[in-house]
Amino acid sequence: MKHQEQVVWVTGAGQGIGQAVVAQFAQQGAKVAAIDINATAAQATADGFDANVIGVACDVSDSSSVRDAMATVIQQFGRLDVVVNCAGVGSIDEFIDTPDEHWHKVIGVNLTGTFICCREGAKAMKEQGGGSIINVSSTAAMTGEGPSHYCASKAGVIGLTRSMARELASAGIRVNTIVPGPTNTPMMADIPEEWTQQMINAIPLGRMGESEDIAKVASFLASDDAGFVTGQNIAVNGGMAFL
Repeated sequence: MKHQEQVVWVTGAGQGIGQAVVAQFAQQGAKVAAIDINATAAQATADGFDANVIGVACDVSDSSSVRDAMATVIQQFGRLDVVVNCAGVGSIDEFIDTPDEHWHKVIGVNLTGTFICCREGAKAMKEQGGGSIINVSSTAAMTGEGPSHYCASKAGVIGLTRSMARELASAGIRVNTIVPGPTNTPMMADIPEEWTQQMINAIPLGRMGESEDIAKVASFLASDDAGFVTGQNIAVNGGMAFL
């Protein structure tokens, strides 16, 4: 199996893309830590698999929480090979009316949380001689079609990935970004139906993305098949936008 014996850290694992990523890696032989701020959701995802998947509660925006969770994972599985940062939040705010607390929450989870998990994961990977980090951005980062805090946070993820890829290459750590288009996840539930239909109309392949579409690309990027791929943005958006 493609990921036999790999140890994989997946944030946002309680639902949507993160949950699909956990399933993809587990089915391919990996040992997976399903990370979510909601302990019940993390455990529920883990319960769908055997002992090679564990649920771990963690607030990715808090450094001490990430360090503690990562220590638990390494103690359980002995190493860390792959980090997939799927945790994300958003809210529907007009720019001029965006409250400070909404800005800080979205940036805190989507960008700062990605940074913290990357930093702590890279420390473990550097000690063992390499690994793969996969961050999840959004087509909104490229088009600006979305709330300002969300677009800014996801654009920041792309810049972070590019810098990390250059700096960590000598340590054998590859870093890439998946850039999904509109994807059928619980986060989309709060978006008005007419907006959703407009999104679908803008996608040449004529449908919303599914979480499994993203998970399959994460699996590729973490595998030996992508051994010479780093610092790249991989668009998974049905042709909605070109990077």
